[in-house]
Amino acid sequence: MTHVGPGTPCGEYLRRSWHPVAFSEELKDVPIAIRILGEDLVVFRDGTGRVGLLQPHCAHRGSSLEFGLVSERGIRCCYHGWLFDVDGKILETPGEPAHSTLKNRLCQGAYPTHEYQGVVFAYMGPPDKKPAFPQLDTFNLPGYRCLPGRRHLISCNWLQVKDNSMDPVHSQFLHTIVSGAQFTEEFAILPEIEWHETSCGMAYVSTRRVGDMVWVRTSDFIPPNIHQFPPTWEHAQEEKIFSRPYMTIWAVPVDDTATINTGYLHIPDTMEVSPERLVKLKLSIGQIADRPYEERQRRPGDYDAQVSQRPIAIHALEHLGQSDRGVIMLRKLIRDGIRAVQAGRDPQGVAFSGSRPISTFAQDTVLRVPPAATPEAEKQLLIDIGRRVLDGYYVKNPPPGVVVPSYALVGAS
Repeated sequence: MTHVGPGTPCGEYLRRSWHPVAFSEELKDVPIAIRILGEDLVVFRDGTGRVGLLQPHCAHRGSSLEFGLVSERGIRCCYHGWLFDVDGKILETPGEPAHSTLKNRLCQGAYPTHEYQGVVFAYMGPPDKKPAFPQLDTFNLPGYRCLPGRRHLISCNWLQVKDNSMDPVHSQFLHTIVSGAQFTEEFAILPEIEWHETSCGMAYVSTRRVGDMVWVRTSDFIPPNIHQFPPTWEHAQEEKIFSRPYMTIWAVPVDDTATINTGYLHIPDTMEVSPERLVKLKLSIGQIADRPYEERQRRPGDYDAQVSQRPIAIHALEHLGQSDRGVIMLRKLIRDGIRAVQAGRDPQGVAFSGSRPISTFAQDTVLRVPPAATPEAEKQLLIDIGRRVLDGYYVKNPPPGVVVPSYALVGAS
């Protein structure tokens, strides 16, 4: 599950999906060298607006196309001027005789790309297995703006980064009790937690008592490497139903010991976002090694907790408990996907028709519910409310006076 290069079991599994490789605004008049899934590549936009993702070393003499000249059509090698289209087809071989057949017999390695909402995605698997782009229901929510979000380099294996997404217990300790309130004080309240398989993968359901309110926070894991989570500024003081996530994040392996966390922000139209606040929303404290070492020791964040597990965490040395059930489920989903590909089957979540958006479950729901009479009854009350939230019960049966967003009603009847 940790080795991602070409030909490795996990690498071949990951190559069956689309991965974000660049932001649209980055692709200007020079190519960009990138590394993804253990492969060095060059991404560029030619003069016609098309995006190319090519293997870096020119098929002629091996000079890197990161020094190439972006052309009206394709990219031209700086060394001898060979011109490559965005699909790797050789268009020109200057210096060769007119009757040369080199350009007809050779090509430059290339991968398909898909540009969506300001992000460029790549598919690096078998051509005959190319899936539809995963159109999540959160990409076109009424009342929200979908914007390119963060991109953080994390110096460890992709799996320990993704494990974090189904580990809500760390929100109470790492992000609140240990490091002070990196989110809100309400995250310090230990919730009742369950993990459930869903139609798109799995989700955790984290349910807390906040005074007279019950706050249900749900996050998605969508195989192989996507997760969605609600805002980190929730105080649970007002009732709401099915308030959607503010981030969709891919953990994209650079190689076995480096990962890029990147994806989308989902900003409500009602939220005024200055350029300065947009930067803060993308960064979040503790996500990269951007603070002095001693400060990180005193107030560690996700980066410090994940990277310090070693470049590749050693699962044989772990001692997993009840609070790690989500991590166990996540790893099983990934392992099942790897085995499916090895057996010649399509992994879960791969679809070859993108006609309908993929339903997801990440949300905040806050309800006014009186406490139960006993601690045991309160525990069961919270669990039952969390399950109803995940099942969409309160979308169909909202409390009096609570408005259900129009996007939540789609498919609820």
